Amino acid sequence: MQDERDARIAQLEAQVAELLARIEELEARLGQNSSNSNRPPSSDAPADRQARRGKAPSGRTRGGQPGHKGWKRELLPPEKVNRTRERFPKRCRRRGCGKLLPRRPNGEPLRHQVLEVPPIEPDVTEYRLHSVACECGKVTRATLPAGVPRGMCGPRLTALIGMLTGVYKLSRREAARLLGDVLGVDISLGALSESESDLSDAVEVPVEEARIYASEQPAKNVDATGWRQAGFARTLWTIATPLVTVFGIVTDGSRASLRGLFASIRGILITDRGTQFGFWAMDQRQICWAHLVRKFAAFAEHDGPVGKLGEDLLFWSQAMLHYWHLARDGTMSRRRFRTVMVSIRPFVESLLARGQRLGVRGVSGACEDILEHRLALWTFVDHEGIEPTNNHAERELRGFVLWRKKSFGSRSHRGDRFAARIMTVAHSLRKQNRHVLEYLTEACTAALSNRPAPSLLPSMATP
Repeated sequence: MQDERDARIAQLEAQVAELLARIEELEARLGQNSSNSNRPPSSDAPADRQARRGKAPSGRTRGGQPGHKGWKRELLPPEKVNRTRERFPKRCRRRGCGKLLPRRPNGEPLRHQVLEVPPIEPDVTEYRLHSVACECGKVTRATLPAGVPRGMCGPRLTALIGMLTGVYKLSRREAARLLGDVLGVDISLGALSESESDLSDAVEVPVEEARIYASEQPAKNVDATGWRQAGFARTLWTIATPLVTVFGIVTDGSRASLRGLFASIRGILITDRGTQFGFWAMDQRQICWAHLVRKFAAFAEHDGPVGKLGEDLLFWSQAMLHYWHLARDGTMSRRRFRTVMVSIRPFVESLLARGQRLGVRGVSGACEDILEHRLALWTFVDHEGIEPTNNHAERELRGFVLWRKKSFGSRSHRGDRFAARIMTVAHSLRKQNRHVLEYLTEACTAALSNRPAPSLLPSMATP
């Protein structure tokens, strides 16, 4: 009887321990936000955002505060002014005077510019393709001249449609309504879709050229987010470099799918610790410390040894990032920065080893995995120009995340290609301070004339 009770007690104690661990895990999930997990900031509750800022509401009204440096609109240069109107005062404004004044300026005038948009009407060209009968009885119809699109949209209108639906992420119905209300262009949803396809084809070659260029750069940030195609899960990847950003939508987030986006395996890859990056040499990678800091913040929310471990890891990580910012901004020499990091690195790795020995679920395994990436933790110390975080790629993905939330993705492979290509063009050109609409217009014009589209590469851009 005693043995049965002891066995039953042991069974219940095991169940209690299992349930307590489960409760702790669930409570940790409830406490997750963008500061201690990989959740995006947009998922944070208002209270979490306020806590992250670390200060209570000031009670001040919105807008600029006393002492704030104001910003004003810069006047356009004279060559951009269509017309000028000279204005002179008629009478002296001094009380008791009121004399008539000559039209003779005294010093430079005060310039005031008013911008207006003239009524916009579409420029329509009608091609009348006549049929002519030959003496033999054959009737022949004229064809469109070279460079004329077979659809209703010219190159600039096609480019504008791509801007509206791809860059500014309007729905096709919203884009059609705007074109009708503002430009007087009545267009069907089908014609909009055809224009997107034409634009996608026009930039296919320069986008592929940009993908090869990004693959060959000495450093690139890589990250992914979810995408939907007709309700099915897809993965959107980005390869971000200082002057070119390339997007690709693939079936999944596997290593094989990611590997197919790279034209060559060279340079340093800045990523998180995902297993899909295993095809890249560990000593040619940089693990994102922003991800690690969020992981350490989650540790610090525990009680006992795990909480102390998280606090220590946070301290040294934040100190390390502080010194890196000093070196990046030029207020600390690279030589001094490397010397400081030689003393910080052992502390961080010894703390991770301590966490590995704790034997705590969700903590020890994470510490072990981080130590397995030891060669990729400190690449930014030895290679100037390498960032310790993957924030660049995460920022590049935000536009696509907003697109996905609004439109729930695309409906077809053609839609995926358009989305990836138009965003590649827009992000790359803006990094280079090039005009997106003008580029897309040139690309469409070139496609109609069977000429190569302009390049997206900075070294090959037309001055």
